[in-house]
Amino acid sequence: MGKGGGCVPSKKKKHPSALASNSQADHADAPPPVPIPEQSSEIQANDTITTTTTIVQPEVAKLKIFIVLYSMYGHVEGLAKRMKKGVDGVEGVEGLLFRVPETLTREVLESMKAPPKDESIPEISAAELVEADGFLFGFPTRYGCMAAQMKAFFDSTGQLWKEGKLVGKPAGFFVSTGTQGGGQETTAWTAITQLAHHGMLFVPIGYTFGAGMFKMESIRGGSPYGAGVFAGDGTREPSETELALAEHQGKYMAAVVKRLCQA
Repeated sequence: MGKGGGCVPSKKKKHPSALASNSQADHADAPPPVPIPEQSSEIQANDTITTTTTIVQPEVAKLKIFIVLYSMYGHVEGLAKRMKKGVDGVEGVEGLLFRVPETLTREVLESMKAPPKDESIPEISAAELVEADGFLFGFPTRYGCMAAQMKAFFDSTGQLWKEGKLVGKPAGFFVSTGTQGGGQETTAWTAITQLAHHGMLFVPIGYTFGAGMFKMESIRGGSPYGAGVFAGDGTREPSETELALAEHQGKYMAAVVKRLCQA
């Protein structure tokens, strides 16, 4: 008896001798037999079908630290490029260089003998900031505060502030000044207000650079607030110690961002 009622016809095969004894009438309407090709027992015994399954691991997106800079004579830009090296040295994190828009005219820049901008570093808009997991903002000082170009960029982030898009994102600073008393600390210190109003997290480097923070044998920019360079009259290039501090800050920030994102 099959499931759901009804009978299931028997499917037992008859012996060949029984088939031979059947009358011719029983097979009057039967179709001619279909020949069944013989199969090689050797093939059946030895052939094996192997199925290989390849597991494709999904690519894990890297955490992004935006290194956003304004550089008139290239000193901040030099620190930024070395800082990117430090960021990229941490597994799972990458640094991306961006430049804020210039506010001075070409004529003014030429009169100030400012070199051309590096075209390989794209300009960034305020709306793009939401794509970053962390930031490193670099700028020269103007009377102990950030340059007007960077301040104008922060002033353009009003919509992000209104929507709370940058809340909780970590950020650090690096600077350049003309002289040793020109604002290596106050330029970063006064910039913290921009982060505070966005609810962002300020990440100083403290004295994590170790002995390099205490050397007095040569002139060195930088402070516990972040990396720095002394530009002098504009012709002095960043020293190796200043560049090494910038690389350290990039690596340090990348480690902090990675730890925060994994928490």
